[in-house]
Amino acid sequence: MPTVPWPKILPPLTPEQQARNDQFMKIWHEELARRSRYGLVERFNHEWPVRHSPPSFRTTLEIGAGLGEHLDYEHLTPEQARGYYCNEYRENMAADIRRRHPQVQTVVGDCQQRMDFPDGHFDRILAIHVLEHLPNLPACLAEMHRLVNKATGRLLIVIPTEGSPAYGLARRLSAQRVWYRHFTAPYVEFYGREHLNLVPEILAELDPYFTIERRSCFPLPFLPFVFCNLVIGYVLKPRAQPPLGAAE
Repeated sequence: MPTVPWPKILPPLTPEQQARNDQFMKIWHEELARRSRYGLVERFNHEWPVRHSPPSFRTTLEIGAGLGEHLDYEHLTPEQARGYYCNEYRENMAADIRRRHPQVQTVVGDCQQRMDFPDGHFDRILAIHVLEHLPNLPACLAEMHRLVNKATGRLLIVIPTEGSPAYGLARRLSAQRVWYRHFTAPYVEFYGREHLNLVPEILAELDPYFTIERRSCFPLPFLPFVFCNLVIGYVLKPRAQPPLGAAE
């Protein structure tokens, strides 16, 4: 595939558009948290990293943690809870994590920039529907590689099959309808800025830093193709060394 120019440049938002986008992101996470309508997909999204976490992990970094809804699927010991860090870019959503899950640590910041943790600090890093959103995806993956334990750590991700007929139909029946229940502005204002990265782009940028240990598609694991599935889960093992010339 053609070389992707990173970071991807997005046009600026007006203050009104920014407020609307931040508001919808929170609304959409609240909608997902109800689980009644999207239950099967949401269970896969959150149970995949739980089922495939390294045994006896103690430290976790969850990037793009939203409202902390993934924590409802975890069964953490007190030690694991103390070592669990939720990273969220939006303060309005981070405040909900602190309120709902005071037993874990919540940090506001951009996962595409260097984070205030030592090298190899985390036994597992979770990215559940995050990597498709990042305009500077390579910077994020370099930082995740720096932070994960190279011997036993794992990066656990779930990404949508953006661009597939199945995902396009699911989006029109779900998030797009929710948007128009709240706003009259075109949905593309939000969506056009969010799902920036397709599956091949994400896998290409992961490859210098991680190897695929396991993967599964939903809802058709026996047909492991992008066009007919909605999401894909990956277990990724860090390479011993970053690629030559990479800044970590």
